[in-house]
Amino acid sequence: MKENNLKTITNLFEGTEIRSIWNSEKEDYYFSVVDVIKVLTDSNIPKRYWSDIKRKLVSEGSKLYEKIVQLKLLSKKDNKYYLTDTLNTEGILRLIESIPSPKAEPFKMWLANLGKERIDEVFDPEKAINRAIDYYRNKGYDDSWIEVRLKGILNRKKLTDVWKENGINQNYEYAILTNEIYKTWSGMKANEYKNFKGLRKESLRDNMSDIEIALIDIGEITTRDIAKKEKPLGLK
Repeated sequence: MKENNLKTITNLFEGTEIRSIWNSEKEDYYFSVVDVIKVLTDSNIPKRYWSDIKRKLVSEGSKLYEKIVQLKLLSKKDNKYYLTDTLNTEGILRLIESIPSPKAEPFKMWLANLGKERIDEVFDPEKAINRAIDYYRNKGYDDSWIEVRLKGILNRKKLTDVWKENGINQNYEYAILTNEIYKTWSGMKANEYKNFKGLRKESLRDNMSDIEIALIDIGEITTRDIAKKEKPLGLK
């Protein structure tokens, strides 16, 4: 794992440094809990504040306590690495919701708005599609690229639907089969190809050239057609 300061989380905390580490296996960031608590509470002793919260989590039987991971993070005081309590992205957001601090209120409102957006999209799925289009436009993609990307998402969904019909239901099974497709045209597994392109949580397909997208689309469409014809059952 490599230490890193994730820009999006740093921006949420108004530029205050939140130490983080990227876990390439789980494809997620782990953030220093005491750094987050220090920002949200202005506590002079964030470690003690965190100790009090941990005791509360234990007494309430919270599953958040079980998600705490100790990782070595660099201390600015002496420039040495020490084991530090961390939580992944989901855990940090859940922690923020449990902190009774005025500074935590903007985060709670932000989370509430996100939740409302997702509920609205259940009733009107077109809102989700429009949101995706806006995201891509804001990242500088043109409409012709976006159209191809959305079609690729639909083709991928058609493939996973066929896999489900043939007894494939687990995420790790999808990953194994997807890796076989990637190895056929690139010689690398999907996560290896992602590392090759220097990506982390970013979407691999969003960072592919037209030729790469064409190759993966051909691979998935061909796989789908073969599965429909041969009707294999289960991963084996």
